[in-house]
Amino acid sequence: MLKQAKLSMISFFLLALIFISACASSNASSPDDADSASSASSLPPSERTELTISAAASLTDVLEELQPIFEEAHPAIQLSFNFGGSGSLQQQIEQGAPADLFLSAAEKNMQALIDKGLINTENTTTLLTNELVLITSNNSDQPITSEQDLTAEDIKIVALGIPESVPAGSYAQEALTSLGLYEQLQSKIVQAKDVRQVLQYVETGNADAGFVYKTDALTSSKVKIVHTVNPASYTSITYPAGVVSDSKYPEAAETFYDFLQSPEAQAVFTSYGFSVPE
Repeated sequence: MLKQAKLSMISFFLLALIFISACASSNASSPDDADSASSASSLPPSERTELTISAAASLTDVLEELQPIFEEAHPAIQLSFNFGGSGSLQQQIEQGAPADLFLSAAEKNMQALIDKGLINTENTTTLLTNELVLITSNNSDQPITSEQDLTAEDIKIVALGIPESVPAGSYAQEALTSLGLYEQLQSKIVQAKDVRQVLQYVETGNADAGFVYKTDALTSSKVKIVHTVNPASYTSITYPAGVVSDSKYPEAAETFYDFLQSPEAQAVFTSYGFSVPE
């Protein structure tokens, strides 16, 4: 009898353990926990919408800082950036390259796409403004304080973006032309594929000076601003943003477009030296 009683007690405890385990399992899969499990970071890449953002090279650092902020708030959307000269990006979109949103460093590149019906005019805006500056390497002891100083014999190489495809280069060309210096400096000018390459040339000492945006200069600890170009000498630097008409994900693209205009995003833009139009 005693042996039978012991077996009964063991069976009872085993059944109790099974029951407790089943309850715990049921609680673990409750609706509240299920909601938590489907949060932002748990979504597999296959379930996220990947937006392609074609953006001017001068926006590289600020957009890369904004990316995790946006993706955390919108877990179903993943951003993929295509940085380059605005003219080159314009041509890519014209030729059918995939893009959902275009962020240009010049109105003319955006307008060209609008004229061809390639940008949704209901979702376009002037997002930011910038300034053009002249920089040298921190190690340079050249007495450069104006564009005129670039004509000195000791200045061998002046870098600027290709005017036809890089807005910063076009602005620099305008400014130098207005001063009657562009032709005079032709033998010294080295053209770069985008404004970031200009920055690199100056950082590495491969150019004595270069024209970049103020925001680019502020990202580097290897260069110094020696002169702010007179804004009256070149076309105003504006950054228009627009949703591409052929976007595969227009609603997601509009979500990011709206985010870029939010106070949170604008605060990050201004921290990088951009200005926000009123």
